[in-house]
Amino acid sequence: MIPATVQGALDAAEEAVDLLLDSGRAPGDVLVITTGEPHPWAAHELSFGEASYWSLHDAADDVFYVDAAVAARAGARPVVVVAVNGGSESVSASALAAARSRATALLIVCGDPQRVESLTGKGV
Repeated sequence: MIPATVQGALDAAEEAVDLLLDSGRAPGDVLVITTGEPHPWAAHELSFGEASYWSLHDAADDVFYVDAAVAARAGARPVVVVAVNGGSESVSASALAAARSRATALLIVCGDPQRVESLTGKGV
């Protein structure tokens, strides 16, 4: 858990990804899920169409950013980072559940610890 405000959750997730990569984690090992505004990378890549966007996911060559609304479509990765950067309670709760089921080695949640606890009924 990395404590962050709604406004700071995406920045905290970016910092976590940078630290993971700096420590030797392969970019393709990392999935980032956002609960509010999509990550700028995801928005940019989606501008080329969904088929192109999801082919990047399937290639697993780089960090992949996905909106919580479609996170269930993403496959498992060793590391999943969740930026609780807004969104409804139900979207955030489903994103956290999706993240748990997709993280095979490490789950990092960036957001307000009290909100995360209220969404999950327990700590992450």
